[in-house]
Amino acid sequence: MSEEEIRISSSDYWFKVVEMLQQNWALIEPSAEEGCTVYFIQDLSGVFDQMEFPSIAEAESALRRNGFRVFKEDSDAGKFLTPPPPHFRRVQHPNGPVYSSGKYWV
Repeated sequence: MSEEEIRISSSDYWFKVVEMLQQNWALIEPSAEEGCTVYFIQDLSGVFDQMEFPSIAEAESALRRNGFRVFKEDSDAGKFLTPPPPHFRRVQHPNGPVYSSGKYWV
């Protein structure tokens, strides 16, 4: 079975440390019409969830509210974290769609 490739042009990473040595990444991708999609990515470039927002500002506010930080604004993060490289592909998370389900989303 081939993996579904996800094309994401944004490279402005957001991150959230969820466990020791594990973090979730997010990229905000503007939509062609209006609004945007936030893609949630694991360290090995697998997209495990996504959410739609009416604007980039609302997506950024929601990410901050849920403990995500902008990678390039956190000088310490770059010392021990490396964002996942492009060639993103769809993967399944062991807990399902953890953010879009609302289970881990405020």
